[in-house]
Amino acid sequence: MTLQPAELAIIFICLAAGGVLKGATGAGAPILAVPALAMIFDVKFAVVVMLMPNLLTNVWQGWRFRRHLLPGSFLLRFAGAGILGVLLGTLMLTHFSQKALSLIVAGAVVGYIALRLARPDWKIAFPLASRLSMPAGFLAGMLQGAAGLSAPASITFLNAMRLDRQIFIATISFLFVAVTSLQVLSLSFLGIFSVHGALISLLAMLPILAFMPVGAALARRLSRENFDRMILILLGFVAAKLIYDALLT
Repeated sequence: MTLQPAELAIIFICLAAGGVLKGATGAGAPILAVPALAMIFDVKFAVVVMLMPNLLTNVWQGWRFRRHLLPGSFLLRFAGAGILGVLLGTLMLTHFSQKALSLIVAGAVVGYIALRLARPDWKIAFPLASRLSMPAGFLAGMLQGAAGLSAPASITFLNAMRLDRQIFIATISFLFVAVTSLQVLSLSFLGIFSVHGALISLLAMLPILAFMPVGAALARRLSRENFDRMILILLGFVAAKLIYDALLT
């Protein structure tokens, strides 16, 4: 397929914008890049292209912020349950309507945003969050497998904990590495993630990596309140995209 200059520009802009969000919040690149790639190619190609950026950028961020990780017991429950959720989500993908899954996820995100706007000081204390880590991780992994997007569950849960930016990024990177690693293995086993796809996926990292420092620099200049607003805006974008896909495509 020969791409037109306008199509290449759209792909670059969305990957670059995803890099800014990734650098600022620790998440966001797939939310912008996957829809743009899917519009030009297809969803399967978009998922393959974003595998290596998802995996490697989160490995890098997780290592960079490793000193800010939550306790190991929390991480193991959170990510371990996420891995199990990916397996179930893959099975659900063959039986559930994608539109139904998208609307369920979007409804949960919209409800959380409404709660945060109505009660901006609401938070989940760490003892309760620790008990909820496995259900939240499992849901995030299940959504990743079933709908290709774990962010609504994972970001919603960690944002409700009101974590500092460094802890938030370290923790969500740990989860993303776990679930994406399983995706790479499973898609490689099924022959969907080929050598050619891996090369394209690696090339997609260039604009993301180039603009991640821009997002990180912006985040350092933001207050805690503004950082929370960025997360809510990110969640709002996720919900809008899910509703659009379910109702209008």
